[in-house]
Amino acid sequence: MNQEEPSVAGKAILDAVEQQIKNNDPPKVKQTLKRLKSLGISRKESIKFIACALSIEIFGVLKNEEEFNPQRYNENLDKLPELPWEDE
Repeated sequence: MNQEEPSVAGKAILDAVEQQIKNNDPPKVKQTLKRLKSLGISRKESIKFIACALSIEIFGVLKNEEEFNPQRYNENLDKLPELPWEDE
């Protein structure tokens, strides 16, 4: 498998981020994309950063059987480009 190509799950998360941007829901995703691009990060890489923040939330829902936490998602978006697991 080519490392440049995302897995099926990875593609689904990237698609979800694209939908969030298209629908402006939540608005923080589109704002984060603009902010990351203003830092000189490409759109493609910015989407990957946002997908990392979304994947943390999905992982929490699946592993810990907890509700999706929009506040934590927004906080992780605010921290980008620092990845959520870098401070652990």
